[in-house]
Amino acid sequence: MTQGLIDPNDTLERQNEKLLKIAATLMRRVEQDTDASGLAYAQFERAVLLEEEIRTRTRDLERTLDLLNLSNARLAEANRETEAARANLANAIETVQEGFALFSPAEILVMCNSRFGMHMADIRAKLRPGLAFGAYVKLISSSNALSLPTGTNPADWAARRMARHQDRSVMFNVRMTGNRWVQVSEHRTPDGGTVVLQTDVTDIMRLQHQERERILDDQARLIRATLEHLNQGVCIFDREARLVGWNRLMGDLLSIPIGRFHLGSRFRTIFERLRSDFTFHSPEMADRVEHWARGQTSEPQDGHTPTARAPLTFDILQGAQRVLTVFMQDMPDGGFVISFTDVTAERHAARAMSEARDTLEQRVQERTLELEDALQAAERANASKSRFVAAASHDLLQPLSAAKLFVAALDAELPSGTPRDTLSKAANALDSVETLLAALLDISRLDSGRAEVHVAPVDLDKLLGQLYDEMRPIAEAKGLSFRLRRSGTTVLSDVTYLRRILQNLISNALRYTTRGTVLVGLRKRAGSVRVEVWDSGPGIAEADRARIFAEFQRLNASASAADGMGLGLAIVERACALLGHPLTLRSHVGRGTVFAIDVPRTTASATVTDTAAGSMSTLVRRSGQHMSPHMQPDDNLPARHQTASEQTDLRQLIVLMIISDADLCHALTLTLEHWGIDVLPCNTEDEARALLTEIDVAPDLVMTDLHLSNTHGGATAIVNLRRDLGPLPACLISADRSPKIANLAADLDVALFYKPLDPDDLYGFLQARRMSSL
Repeated sequence: MTQGLIDPNDTLERQNEKLLKIAATLMRRVEQDTDASGLAYAQFERAVLLEEEIRTRTRDLERTLDLLNLSNARLAEANRETEAARANLANAIETVQEGFALFSPAEILVMCNSRFGMHMADIRAKLRPGLAFGAYVKLISSSNALSLPTGTNPADWAARRMARHQDRSVMFNVRMTGNRWVQVSEHRTPDGGTVVLQTDVTDIMRLQHQERERILDDQARLIRATLEHLNQGVCIFDREARLVGWNRLMGDLLSIPIGRFHLGSRFRTIFERLRSDFTFHSPEMADRVEHWARGQTSEPQDGHTPTARAPLTFDILQGAQRVLTVFMQDMPDGGFVISFTDVTAERHAARAMSEARDTLEQRVQERTLELEDALQAAERANASKSRFVAAASHDLLQPLSAAKLFVAALDAELPSGTPRDTLSKAANALDSVETLLAALLDISRLDSGRAEVHVAPVDLDKLLGQLYDEMRPIAEAKGLSFRLRRSGTTVLSDVTYLRRILQNLISNALRYTTRGTVLVGLRKRAGSVRVEVWDSGPGIAEADRARIFAEFQRLNASASAADGMGLGLAIVERACALLGHPLTLRSHVGRGTVFAIDVPRTTASATVTDTAAGSMSTLVRRSGQHMSPHMQPDDNLPARHQTASEQTDLRQLIVLMIISDADLCHALTLTLEHWGIDVLPCNTEDEARALLTEIDVAPDLVMTDLHLSNTHGGATAIVNLRRDLGPLPACLISADRSPKIANLAADLDVALFYKPLDPDDLYGFLQARRMSSL
C-alpha cells in the first residue's frame, strides 16, 4: 500500500512528508475506532509497524543522500583535476619544439600545439581539434608549401600517405618549398590513438648534402687517379652519351689532342674520330657500335627498343700495323664505359703463330726436336734460377745505388716544398725497392744452397734489446703495448740470420696487430732457449697456416705494398731450416698468434759474437741496408743536416775514387763534391795511378768498388796503392754480402759499404775519418 501512495520520482523530503501524513491519519483513525472485535488494536499494530518502516526508509534515504553528496563532491574534484591535467598537457606539448598532434582511436584530432603545420601557412588555420585524419592528409597534399616529387599529383601523394599510416610506426622526410625539409613521424598510443610529430630537419639535410658532395668529390678524385694508372685508354659516358670522365692514355691511343676533350662532349665526337682514323672490320660493325651507343643492341623488334645492352668487343686498325681492342660496357645508371687496349704485339704474335701453323706439317719433326731442346734449356734455367738471382746482386744493386746517390745529391739542391716532397717520395720508393730486393736476394741465397752459416755464441738479450729499440717507435705510433722479457742467455747461432728471423717475426706481429700487446719472451729449456713472439692480433686460421710460409703470401689482402710483399715468413722458415732451429706456430682466430723458435744454448765462458757486428753486417739502417762491422759509424747528422762549420771539415779531404760503373761513379762524385770533398774519379787502377803521377798529390782516402777488372780488383788496387803510397785509409764498396767479403775487408783493415749506398752512413764515415786525421 505504501508503494502505491508514494511516488518514487518525488524527492526524499516529499516522500517523508507523505509518509508522516499517512501515519498521522492512521493513528487518528485507530483512536476513534471503538469496535469491540479488536480491529482497532490490529490497526494500531499496523500503524506502529508502518511507522518503524518509515523511520528505517528515512534513514536509508538519508545515507543515500549523504553518499550522493560525497560522490558529487568527488566528481567535482575529479573534474577539476582533469581540467588541470588537460591544461598541463596542453602547456607541455606547447613547449615541444616540434609540431605535435594527437589523434584519437577514432582518427579524430584531439589536440595539437601551435607549431603543428607551421611550415604550411595556407592550411595551418584548418588544423583544429575535431579534424579527421583523412581530412588532415588531404589538406597536407593540397598545400602549396608541399614540394611534390616529379610525376606525383596530390591524390597519389595522399594515397601513399594513408597507406603508410597503416603501419604501427612511421618515419619519413617531406620536402617543402624553399628547399626546406620536415621529418614526419607517427607512433601508436596504447589505446589505438596516433601521435604525429613534425620536425624541421633542413639544417641536417643540408649538412648531409654537403657531406655527400664532399664524398662524391673525393670519389671523383680517386676515380680520376685510378683511371690515370690504368694501362688502357678509358672514357665514361652518361645515359645521354655525354662524356663525364676519361684518362690521358685514351687521347694518346686515339691520337686526339687533350684539348678536344671536355665534360659534356658527345659520343659522336670520338666515334667520328674512330671512323676517320681507324678501320673497322666491316661497315656493319661501325653501324652496330652506333646503335649500341644509342641504347640499341639490335634492330627494334615489335616497335620496342631494347633497354639492356650486352658488352660489345671489337678491334679497330690504324694503318697496317696498329691494332686496338675496344670494349664497351653498360653501366647500371644507363651510361656506358669504353676502354681501348693496344694489342698490336699480341695480334702480331697471333699472326706469326698462324703463319707458322700453315707450314707446321712440314716442320713437325724439326719443331719437336727444337721443343725438346727448349724444354731441356727451360729445366736448366729453372734449376739455376735461384743461383742466378743470388749471383746477380752486383748488377741489380749497382744502378739502385747510383739512383739513391743522385736523389741524395738533388735533395740538398732543391728548395723546400713540392719538389722536395716529390723527391722524398722517390727516395722512399727506392728504399722500398731496396728492401724488396734484399728480401729476394735472401730468398734466392737460401734456395740456392750457397748460404754460408757462421755459428758462434750470441748474446740474446743484447740482440733482442737492439730490435726492441728499433721497433718500439712503430708500436708507440700504433698505440700498442710492446714488451720484452730478458733472461741473460747466450745461444749458439749465426747472428745475421738469427737477427733477420727475429726481426721478421716481431715486424709481422706489430704490422698485423691493431690493438693490444706484442710480447717477446724467453723460456729456458734443457740445452736450449725458446724465443716466443706473442701478439693479440686477428689470429691465423688452421687452413692458412701452411700458406703463410710461401713467397708473396699475405692473409691481409687489403695491405699495401708498403707493408711488405709477403716474403718475411718465407725467409724465416728457410733460415730456421738452415740453422736447425725448430719453428713452431700456435694461433687462435680472434685472440692472437705465437711464433716460437728453439735455439741451442752455450756456455757463458764462450766468446760472444757482437750482435751489431758479426761475420756479416747486421746493423740495420733506415733504408734496410747493412753497414760493415769494420766501419765506425759517426754520431753526427747526415750531410744535409750538418751545420756550415761542420761541413767545412770535409772540404780538405781528397778522395781517390776507383769505380768502373760510370753511373755510380758520377753519382758518388756528385755527392762527395756537394759535401766539399775534392774527388779524383777514375774507372780503373791504371787510370788512378796515371792521375796521381800527373798531379803529384797523395789522396787522404781511397774509395773503390770491389769488382773492377776482376772479382777482387778493388782489394788488389788498395794493396798496390798502399805499397806505393803508404798506409792509406780506404773503403770497399760491394754488393756481395757473403762472410768472405766481410773477412776480406777485415784483413785489409778497410771499411766495407754494401750497395745500395746510404748517403747518411757514407757521410758519417767520412766525418769520422776527417776528425781522426786532425
